[in-house]
Amino acid sequence: MEFPRSKLPDVGTTIFTIVSRRARELGALNLGQGFPDYDIDPRLAEWVGRAMRDGHNQYAPMEGLMELREAIARKLARVYGLKVDPHSEITVTLGATEAIYCGIQALVGPGDEVIAFDPAYDSYEPAVRLAGARCIRLPLTQPDFRYDWDRVRKAVNARTRLILFNSPHNPACTAAMPADLDELAAAIRPYDIAVLSDEVYEHMVFDGRAHASVLGHPELRERSLAVFSFGKTLHATGLRVGYGVAPAQLTGELRKVHQFNTFSIAHPLQQAIAAYLTENPDTGRDLPGFFQAKRDRLRAALAGCGFSLPPAQGTFFQLLDFSGLCPPGDAAFAELALTEAKVATIPLSPFYADPPELSVVRLCIAKRDETLERAAERLAELAGRLGRAGA
Repeated sequence: MEFPRSKLPDVGTTIFTIVSRRARELGALNLGQGFPDYDIDPRLAEWVGRAMRDGHNQYAPMEGLMELREAIARKLARVYGLKVDPHSEITVTLGATEAIYCGIQALVGPGDEVIAFDPAYDSYEPAVRLAGARCIRLPLTQPDFRYDWDRVRKAVNARTRLILFNSPHNPACTAAMPADLDELAAAIRPYDIAVLSDEVYEHMVFDGRAHASVLGHPELRERSLAVFSFGKTLHATGLRVGYGVAPAQLTGELRKVHQFNTFSIAHPLQQAIAAYLTENPDTGRDLPGFFQAKRDRLRAALAGCGFSLPPAQGTFFQLLDFSGLCPPGDAAFAELALTEAKVATIPLSPFYADPPELSVVRLCIAKRDETLERAAERLAELAGRLGRAGA
């Protein structure tokens, strides 16, 4: 039998799957894929069990459980001072990835162009191509991974239908500033362009920063779909519950695709999260301090060994710069760290359409302190060997 021609012939297995599989095979500490190795709040687990015992085991509403959408609306009001209609502007999705995928399918089609910023999360371009559109990849500036707004203005044209924005940025670990949102609004103002803003690390911003959400920008708010994740906020990536927030008309288009993709999301999980948020209305408020402490612990443990770790501005990741010890080549260094130090990291080059020479890899800091300390010891030993070899 001849199978149909592949729609994504050049797309293979994600770097996250590859690295995590090899970490298991080698018995390595996994600072690659972004998931915690510590327990969730037991109260959340209790609410999940109670939801199933109480019979919340059949289909949830397509748009999401109303109790959960109302809890989300209260959170948006508390954190951002926003008034969002839970009926017409919030949709619960299968994690953030489904919201991103459905948003792209809803908003673009053949002949359209979508702008993404490299290094771009790896689900973006495949979703654009499956919609029949073309993804225009604009690299963030080196070495600080900032936006080149002159280049954005030159790239935007009448074919552009969507901008894929991401802050705090994975994998660059940077956070957009309010001025970036002003620049984005100005760049797309003359055109019929929407913004899809990936904000799953909204609560993880450090050193006194405040998250700059498109929802808080009056001009962008009217043409944006913002995407969030309970998996990140609740330290439980396996929940696979996220949500999208957008004006009613845009939400209507999102739901048209969502209803024929996943239709509805696990009812007991939605019920449990709604109850947990009602019981803990300040959920997320402690995350900046929690993760900043882990970032600082890892940076302090590796200080003076030859690596450079520019402080992450956001996310639960941290970049490690090995340029003082090795020639550029992030994939080669990631392999070295995995096989020689038994520490799994993520190279950034897979997140580029045309990767430059890179001397950084990404480390996940959403780990127990003892995991971070053990990983730092192994990486420091590797740095010592590299330093002696280069002497």
